[in-house]
Amino acid sequence: MWWHSHHYRERQTCLYLQALKTSLTENPHEGEGDCKLDFVGKRFWFFIISSLVIAPGIVFLILAPGLNPGIDFTGGSSMTLRFSEESNIEQEQVRDQLIDLNYPEATVQNLGDNSFFIRTKELNEEAKDALVTNITYSLDEGAENVLQGFDLVSPIVAQETVMNALWAIIAAAVGIFFYIWWAFRNVPSPLRYGLAAIVALIHDTIIVIGIFAILGELMDMEVNTMFLIALLTVIGYSVNDTIVVFDKIRENVLIYSNREFPEIVNLSISETLGRSLNTSFTLLITLIALVLFGGATIREFLYVLLIGVAAGTYSSIAIASQVLVSWDQKSIAIPFRNKTVS
Repeated sequence: MWWHSHHYRERQTCLYLQALKTSLTENPHEGEGDCKLDFVGKRFWFFIISSLVIAPGIVFLILAPGLNPGIDFTGGSSMTLRFSEESNIEQEQVRDQLIDLNYPEATVQNLGDNSFFIRTKELNEEAKDALVTNITYSLDEGAENVLQGFDLVSPIVAQETVMNALWAIIAAAVGIFFYIWWAFRNVPSPLRYGLAAIVALIHDTIIVIGIFAILGELMDMEVNTMFLIALLTVIGYSVNDTIVVFDKIRENVLIYSNREFPEIVNLSISETLGRSLNTSFTLLITLIALVLFGGATIREFLYVLLIGVAAGTYSSIAIASQVLVSWDQKSIAIPFRNKTVS
């Protein structure tokens, strides 16, 4: 019964890969009869692709201004203003008023229903009241209870937030490493599974941070608490996707003990490819819909998830698994040779 179940899964994987390989070639019959894609043999190219994606982000991080920190990290004030339903005020009108009132650094987000979220430098009680009064008088004279909420973040609290975020990420990485090391203790060299997962995690984190440095310059994206929450979510998703592949490798190492390790890794990636792509594609569609129609207040959160899910899916196939093979062969990459699929 067990063998028939495993054989059925192999057959389903074979059919999936035949269709995928046929779709990638000009000859409609080229993929027929061949259900193997050589992922391991292309790992050098995977490393090159990752380097090309990471490099621009690193450049933007090094060059000023780098990341665009929000008031959660720099300190400042935030407020929510809601005008009357008849006012029909545009975001640019609020922005122009802030510039006229000598707050050029302020950012404005339209929350809908004539509500706006404003972030600016630190304001005392007097400055806050004056700002709200002047904006209300200029844009919606006579409106009452315009100020819906006000928060103040001091620079000291902002620095503590940054440090707590860094410690949270480090603690998550250490916990993940030891968990995977323990979970794979029954296979040869379990240490490499933990290290490979951390390499993939670092890969995904750098891609997200680097792209956000670019988006901060192009779209005024901020690094705030929503960014950090999303980044921790991405770390969890990335590791989960990696463990799915690793678990299949562990299973196949026991089943095919007479095969070479690179061949087992290649087979394992092939068997989990459909699951990984289907899950990620479904999640990406949902995230794209939220980006297009969701509120501006979770914009950073959604963009981090969108980038992170794509990077995590890629890294589980093209980075984490390939690091295992490179460890096994004691090489980072062996370009253009040693194909594992005949």
